[in-house]
Amino acid sequence: MVNLKTVQSGPAIQAQELDGAISRQPRNASLYARRAAFRLEAGQVQAALRDINEALDLDDAPGEFYFIKARALRAEGRIKAALAATDEAARRGFASPELNLLVGEMHLATRRYQDALDQLDRALQQEPDQPAPLFYKGVAYIGLQDTVQALDYLRASLARDPRQPETLHQLAFLSNAYRQPAQAAQYAARGLKLAPTYGPLWYDYGRQFELQNQPDSAVRIYARAVQLDTTFYRADYRLGLVAYKNRRYAAAVPHLQRALRRSPRLENARQMLAESLESLARWPEAADQYRLLVQENPGNRHWTYKAWKTGNRARGIIVEDAPRPAPVEAIEPIQFQRPGL
Repeated sequence: MVNLKTVQSGPAIQAQELDGAISRQPRNASLYARRAAFRLEAGQVQAALRDINEALDLDDAPGEFYFIKARALRAEGRIKAALAATDEAARRGFASPELNLLVGEMHLATRRYQDALDQLDRALQQEPDQPAPLFYKGVAYIGLQDTVQALDYLRASLARDPRQPETLHQLAFLSNAYRQPAQAAQYAARGLKLAPTYGPLWYDYGRQFELQNQPDSAVRIYARAVQLDTTFYRADYRLGLVAYKNRRYAAAVPHLQRALRRSPRLENARQMLAESLESLARWPEAADQYRLLVQENPGNRHWTYKAWKTGNRARGIIVEDAPRPAPVEAIEPIQFQRPGL
């Protein structure tokens, strides 16, 4: 019997196996296109793009070649160029649910949610039970803030592909957002069985602990999420928030800095970072953050004063806070009811 451990397979090997054929037939465009598709599947994006461009130089008629090029360009994050390639693929007669799915996903990435839904509906008309268009429709409805529709489509996608960690993450995240931590815990636990190193699912699992008033467990799980995925800024934000509230400013700073690199407009994060740096007497860094707060909130006298004060401290000029006025006799406040309280 053949020892299966010695048998090599997969898209990278399939791409290599075409090298000989291409050397014998260097003008065969289809061979370059096939190798491009294998290389793309193997994650060799730049090599795939070189191959598909070679194929198009030899024969620019097949719409499928433009579809492969669009996939490669999308993998490089060049959405505008990828959309142009999909248009060319369609113009040259290439039609498939995969094309509609790719275009829909790119519209989703650029937050053109209605355009995304139109393309995803076309994909579903051709293949109604495919989980990917259902998943992306769920994400589009999240963007449109239609939670009911989002949950319906995400659950429909999960029913067709129950082993998809990203779908379970989205369901857990939504459940937490709408204060259903028990449901979120179930989705997150299912996802972690499938993908035990997937940081966003660890975040979801930590968030449900926080919502159920188990802060120590939440912090421990958030730290695990950051360890596994430093790009998932929400876990860093939560860790920074906890440290800031507990006046552990040195611990808060790196978490808030990482979170802001990923999401510069994250609510209150820059304020907490600036105040943490000020509390640590890291005057130049604090002044930089306060100046950014002034830029984000023009006319805000408090941040303007803080930027001036810490800027002076950074130059060695000590500025005393203005004395507070003497307290006045208390009077009974006006009573009013805030909406929603």
